[in-house]
Amino acid sequence: MDNMDILYVEDEPFLARIVQESLESRGFTVHLAKDGEQALVLYNRVNPRICILDVMLPRKDGFSLARDIRKKDPGIPIIFLTAKTQTADILEGFESGGNDYLRKPFSMEELIVRIHNLLHIISGMKVSDKPIQDKVELGKYGFFPGRYELHGPDGIRKLSQRETRLITLLSNGTNNPVLRKNILLDIWGDDSFQNSRNLDVYITRIREYFSGDPGIQIITIKGVGYHLQLSPK
Repeated sequence: MDNMDILYVEDEPFLARIVQESLESRGFTVHLAKDGEQALVLYNRVNPRICILDVMLPRKDGFSLARDIRKKDPGIPIIFLTAKTQTADILEGFESGGNDYLRKPFSMEELIVRIHNLLHIISGMKVSDKPIQDKVELGKYGFFPGRYELHGPDGIRKLSQRETRLITLLSNGTNNPVLRKNILLDIWGDDSFQNSRNLDVYITRIREYFSGDPGIQIITIKGVGYHLQLSPK
């Protein structure tokens, strides 16, 4: 993997030093920022492969920083590190463009595994057996996986990497069930309970994205998976 650059944003010096040294000992190049505004300047300069963002930051919080980064690169992986544990905080993290959410205190080994998992998923999407379709017609919506965009009655919505992958899997199986386990393994790399909860959040969000067309339904098949159902035009 040629680019092993990480943008790491943390305002607590002791933790920042430990994480930076641990990541660099494993071959990553870590670009450390202490606040959100400094991080955005650094992001534009170094073009990192992945971003690891604390949430509670001075000058610009991690969620706002993630939104700014997503405008520049919809596909870059973003991991949030935070002491916030409320469901609303986790949902806000995903809404702002996060791919993963790691609660403090965390183990370095878990962080390393999550980094490699996200990088593996991104590489798999870029080197796919099938060429990325320019546009997929889904009822009143146009889905552009290569641009991470969903066009519909409510305008153009920028999608995260995982949202794009999930819609791709569902649309490839239009009118046929997609196994829940296969979605988890494809997008998260494992079917753990935590990732299963994350998938529930993503499915709810994707349903909302298609709410402008009642002819599009994502049906839950209990114990099996999901079925993207399109009504005939």
